Amino acid sequence: MRHFVAGLVALFAFAAAAGASGSFVIAGIAALAAGSAGGAIVTRSFKDVRSPLSFSRSTVIACAMAAALATLLLARLTVYIVDPSRTPYSVVPVSEWEVRHSCATAYYMASDLVRRVPNLYDLGLYAAPDDDPRLPRKPRTIGIFRVDQYEYPPPFLLVPRALLTLAPDFVHFRMIWYGLNGLVVLAGLLVVAWHLRAAAAGRALLLMPFVLMSIITLNTLQKGNVQLTVIAAGMIAMVLVERKQHAAGGALLAYLTLSKLYPGLLVLYLLARKEWRAVAWVSAGALLLFLATLLDVGWQPFVAFRHQLPGLLSGEAFPAFRNPAAVAINHSIPGLVFKLKLFGLTGLGFGASQLVGTVYMLVAVALTLVVARRPVRDELAPLVWMAILILATLRSPFLPQSYAPFPAIWLLTLLFAVTPPRRWTLTSFLALYLALNIFMTTDSGIDPRIMAIAATIPQALIVALAVFVLRLSLRSTPTPRTVPSYAVTHASASSTPA
Repeated sequence: MRHFVAGLVALFAFAAAAGASGSFVIAGIAALAAGSAGGAIVTRSFKDVRSPLSFSRSTVIACAMAAALATLLLARLTVYIVDPSRTPYSVVPVSEWEVRHSCATAYYMASDLVRRVPNLYDLGLYAAPDDDPRLPRKPRTIGIFRVDQYEYPPPFLLVPRALLTLAPDFVHFRMIWYGLNGLVVLAGLLVVAWHLRAAAAGRALLLMPFVLMSIITLNTLQKGNVQLTVIAAGMIAMVLVERKQHAAGGALLAYLTLSKLYPGLLVLYLLARKEWRAVAWVSAGALLLFLATLLDVGWQPFVAFRHQLPGLLSGEAFPAFRNPAAVAINHSIPGLVFKLKLFGLTGLGFGASQLVGTVYMLVAVALTLVVARRPVRDELAPLVWMAILILATLRSPFLPQSYAPFPAIWLLTLLFAVTPPRRWTLTSFLALYLALNIFMTTDSGIDPRIMAIAATIPQALIVALAVFVLRLSLRSTPTPRTVPSYAVTHASASSTPA
């Protein structure tokens, strides 16, 4: 596992360093140094994971094959990241949409425009001059990439704007963004595994490559969507809080909540559990981040976002709803309204979507409060946090297949890590894993109704996994916390465990 982690750290560090320095020689040196450091940290952090993993030989072999495949696929993708002309190295090279779509374009454009335009969310800033609102969106372009629409609150731009000073052109910005996203996702997987008890930690490490080799993970890293990073960073924040590193955990959770809103459900969870210090640090961090954003970009972006918010909640702000194929692969709960329109229920619209979203959010809040007020077994706590994040993401009007299943795939590996293996462990795991990885490109030519039916499989599994974990936590009997010896030494040594 050390060599696997070291290799991935080196790949992500190479891309980030190449983007920041513009030199492949410097990037190579940085990759070697980062990979060596990453491997050493993992070895030291997990040095006491020596207990029998109780996985079958076939499961261990499958995990080793997954690690090899994940390394190969990420190395291939890194080639495309550092050289956009190498389109055959993209995740789905046969799809023009997948090759040319980049969510990172929105972050790059918004970071540059935020201080120069009155309305950061104006569709015209990101769409081509001849875009027709009655047809699928026609975007502007940066090189070969289509510019995406920016839809996040202003504080999110603090990080992209900082990166813009290192990489003023999009090609290098994309390299840094990919490298940082990959490192945060890898760190999240390791930190959560580190937080588990010894046997479960070992199993979580073995299953980790399945998350990284998933077409969902690879595709989202290629597009640069920040969703994977928000999920991973949210889990890191909760581990920090659990380890009494309230300042670091609270500040991180504050940035995530101000940037994407839905991590606020984790803040509610902490509030219901009377984690007063953590909530205080989240509040203080949110205030400081708000003031920092205000000093950086002024008040106008906040005013524009306030006017944009109703459209974000109903779905009207998302041009994707103009494309039937995009509607078909939307995994959100409010998005079910528009899927029904594909089958002839044309009377439904954005008003119905917002109503469904509001009712669903009340249910998600209620479930979070119920779970938060009950003690939970230590090894199940990370699974509960992930389930809450899944519930929160499902409220978005538009949750595309490219990243919607990611937290559920990770949750699946954690569930099998904390559950004693049985005879059919590998078979059942692979069946669920493959179902969550059902993927269809919007330019495939498949009838949107068929796509919508196929997409209900991973969508239903996402909901089912989250509900199953929450029910499991309510039925479990809490046990006294016994911190593994490999965790004790590092919990006090650093605010970031792994």
